[in-house]
Amino acid sequence: VAKQSKRARPSSPYTVSYGLQVKYLLERNFWRIRNNASISLFMIFGNSSMAFILGSMFYKVMRKGDTSTFYFRGAAMFFAILFNAFSCLLEIFSLYEARPITEKHRTYSLYHPSADAFASIISEIPTKFCIAVCFNIIFYFLVNFRMNGGVFFFYLLMNVVGVFCMSHMFRCVGSLTKSLSEAMVPASMLLLALSMYTGFAIPKKKMLRWSRWIWYINPLSYLFESLMINEFHDVKYPCAQYIPFGPAYANISGTERVCSAVGAVPGQAYILGDDYIKESYGYKHSEKWRSLGIGLAYAIFFLGVYLFLCEYNEGAKQAGEILVFPRSVIKRLKKEGKLREKNTAEDIEMAADTSVTDKQLLSSDEMAEESGANIGLSKSEAIFHWRNLCYDVQIKDETRRILNNVDGWVKPGTLTALMGASGAGKTTLLDCLAERVTMGVITGDVLVNGRPRDQSFPRSIGYCQQQDLHLKTSTVRESLRFSAYLRQPADVSIEEKNQYVEDVIKILEMEAYADAVVGVAGEGLNVEQRKRLTIGVELTAKPKLLVFLDEPTSGLDSQTAWSICQLMKKLADHGQAILCTIHQPSAILMQEFDRLLFMQRGGRTVYFGDLGKGCQTMIDYFERNGSHPCPADANPAEWMLEVVGAAPGSHANQDYHEVWRNSAEYKAVQEELDWMAQELPKKQVEESAADQREFATSVPYQAKIVSIRLFEQYWRSPEYLWSKFILTIFNQLFIGFTFFKADTSLQGLQNQMLSIFMFVCIFNPILQQYLPSFVQQRDLYEARERPSRTFSWKAFIFSQIVVEVPWNLLAGTLAFFIYYYPIGFYANASAAGQLHERGALFWLFSCAFYVYVGSMGLAAISFNQLAENAANLASLLFTMSLSFCGVMTTPGAMPRFWIFMYRVSPLTYFIDATLAVGVANVDVHCSDYELLRFTPASRMTCGEYMTPYMEMMGTGYLKDSSATDQCEFCTVSHTNEYLSQVNSSYSRRWRNYGIFICYIAINYIFAVLFYYMARVQRIRVRVPVRAFYPSSRNN
Repeated sequence: VAKQSKRARPSSPYTVSYGLQVKYLLERNFWRIRNNASISLFMIFGNSSMAFILGSMFYKVMRKGDTSTFYFRGAAMFFAILFNAFSCLLEIFSLYEARPITEKHRTYSLYHPSADAFASIISEIPTKFCIAVCFNIIFYFLVNFRMNGGVFFFYLLMNVVGVFCMSHMFRCVGSLTKSLSEAMVPASMLLLALSMYTGFAIPKKKMLRWSRWIWYINPLSYLFESLMINEFHDVKYPCAQYIPFGPAYANISGTERVCSAVGAVPGQAYILGDDYIKESYGYKHSEKWRSLGIGLAYAIFFLGVYLFLCEYNEGAKQAGEILVFPRSVIKRLKKEGKLREKNTAEDIEMAADTSVTDKQLLSSDEMAEESGANIGLSKSEAIFHWRNLCYDVQIKDETRRILNNVDGWVKPGTLTALMGASGAGKTTLLDCLAERVTMGVITGDVLVNGRPRDQSFPRSIGYCQQQDLHLKTSTVRESLRFSAYLRQPADVSIEEKNQYVEDVIKILEMEAYADAVVGVAGEGLNVEQRKRLTIGVELTAKPKLLVFLDEPTSGLDSQTAWSICQLMKKLADHGQAILCTIHQPSAILMQEFDRLLFMQRGGRTVYFGDLGKGCQTMIDYFERNGSHPCPADANPAEWMLEVVGAAPGSHANQDYHEVWRNSAEYKAVQEELDWMAQELPKKQVEESAADQREFATSVPYQAKIVSIRLFEQYWRSPEYLWSKFILTIFNQLFIGFTFFKADTSLQGLQNQMLSIFMFVCIFNPILQQYLPSFVQQRDLYEARERPSRTFSWKAFIFSQIVVEVPWNLLAGTLAFFIYYYPIGFYANASAAGQLHERGALFWLFSCAFYVYVGSMGLAAISFNQLAENAANLASLLFTMSLSFCGVMTTPGAMPRFWIFMYRVSPLTYFIDATLAVGVANVDVHCSDYELLRFTPASRMTCGEYMTPYMEMMGTGYLKDSSATDQCEFCTVSHTNEYLSQVNSSYSRRWRNYGIFICYIAINYIFAVLFYYMARVQRIRVRVPVRAFYPSSRNN
């Protein structure tokens, strides 16, 4: 019994105190970071690169240092805050990656989960600090913020505090939830709310009363406030443009002109930064340090909440060993009396549940009489044989032989075992025989009735992998039918295929759970049921040749292993040819096999022949060739491993591979192979052209069946769809009501532009929901369905596109209704007399955007193995596209080098068109604080004074043209003038829609090409196999 440390509480289940736990975990974390330093270095490099890109975007315009930089200074500050917040969101992924280990260690009472959380935060401080410093230093000086030491270090301090504050906040969200998909929804919603209410997108004084409270509880709002005060305090910005100006105003001076920016004083040649932020945002210098204190308080508060949640939120737990049925099946089973009754209290629960324990179901014997003798499974007729099979792989500069001149055959109606020590090449031999290796060189002869294998060979066999890979949302019957529909010939009717599936269900004794959902471990089929389903999926394909099984008893208890062996014996008795790898079977299991191929390390054959009753034939062979006698009570498999030196601690007294090569049994095997090579090709085999095809069915039919299955998968696992729709509804409704009925003032027009900017920020959350779903389907396809030639990669990609698009169209439609009308775009369209056209076009853009997200996700994941890498790539491309779309900085303000990014960004055309469709062709009405006030020239009305300027500029209006004491002037009179300032035009709306659709098409084209080049062409590299010639026999 382990002794507790002195500082540990006697009643505590832990052996060391909390402080020591943190200490030891810190040491482990620092070693982990040190041993995997590439991740930290990559993050530093990536953030530094983004700082160069984003900073250079503002470099040109910020060099002026006058009032024309006001908007861009705020935009750059907002962008820096937004980037840091987005970076912290990714911590949820690492949190869930480590959670299984932490929960496992909790069950062992190794340490408190909160101790691990606290240690991880401390150990990541240096990395986070370096990332924050590298990004913010580069960004600060490239943007050309104030060149003052105190201002710079305060900027750096606030951003570091912001990083830790947001990190702790998102860790709280991750710890509060029980799955990654569950965590991403509130995290994305939270990020949107925090970003919108920083005070930049919509100033606090312009916020609606019902939502203004969000600003007060938002840590980012205090961060933005202090940074803006820090940047603008006590600075005089020279005026970039006066109003009015021109030849008619050459002699004016004093209060007869005013600077065109907010906060201007008539006749003053500059604008105080404090005046600008007070008029625009309502910020005061006295609140600068208050915001720092609030930020620190938030960071400490979220840290405490995070540690508390880590300690007491135990995560998702499995429901135990239960079967899950569709609701319709539950009702039918009750009606047919195949479900045992429960008590009244349990019946109420059953009404709201679709799970059933195995004990509730009547057994297969109770449901139907045994009718295996009358069931007609397809029988193997051909003999599969191989000779001198070798397999070599290149490892660095060395060629290593994995299989060494292996001979053998499998005949119909026989059950052949493939045994050997770990590393002997058992699974490799199966893969070589089944044409499933993708690298290396195979030599030797692999024949079917003396003839070479053709391209239809992979679908003419059944291959049961060691891992039971199935789609968790399908039922057992649906899984079997899917295999039958696509792997049996196209000329076989659906009725015949369905009947054959029922025959397989009976022979495998799966009637009791034929309509159960496959599910996941602990909530779905158990281990034995999954293994039966794996065998059933291969049998329903009607394999003409044989069935391979790779370690079918691995990980099973003795009773389940016996059940699977009995099943294999039954299949062999029905005419199937079966080759099965097995690892150290018990004596009773060993006796169920007819023949044995035994291999030792290096892929060399030790024995191939009959086992005999009680394995006596095999025992006699080894005893006859120098081994010690097999004790009567010994397990023949273990004794054989000990004889050849494959058992732990054992040593062979001779090279039994050489013994085999010189034995009479080996010569008999060679003679039998000679006979097969000469006589079997003489048999007439009737095969149609369809039998020679790679796939049993056409690609269009495959696409139809696969698409139906994918639709059912989405319908039965609605987490992904609900996440997509909830995110869409919340985000767009939140944006719509944040900018509810935005007016046509200058701030209102800017708000509407920024609302569209926020509209597209749902890209990352939607994309991150899609990628894991695709990876799950691709893994199943590439591991089981593609090697068995169930369906083509073309059908797989087509189904991914055709099934995803309708859901994206639905999400886009929802987004349109809950965003377009609350924001007030319909009122602008109505005022312009274009209500229907503009509404329809905005709906088309909304749907197109959601389809674009799906197409971008498919293109990013098509060649990436991991969803995380695809998400990082797509996020990088999206960030680049969003940065250069013309919202944060106009094309004229960008350095010439980045103009090409503005032109290639798909969001450029999306925002250009949607903004124009939303606000074009209506009058502008400036709010009071946006009006410029100055005194007209003596003895002139405001109208007379400003007419030359307005005629020259073609824009602006006077609130009262007859006034003589003070003119109130708005710089923009029509929304089209505002659109031209941000490089947008209503006349380009349909052109932009066409361009955006082209981007979607390009994404799908790239997705198909990338998938083919990275994951199809690589797999299709055929390994050379030497043709068979009887004279090439190697003795």
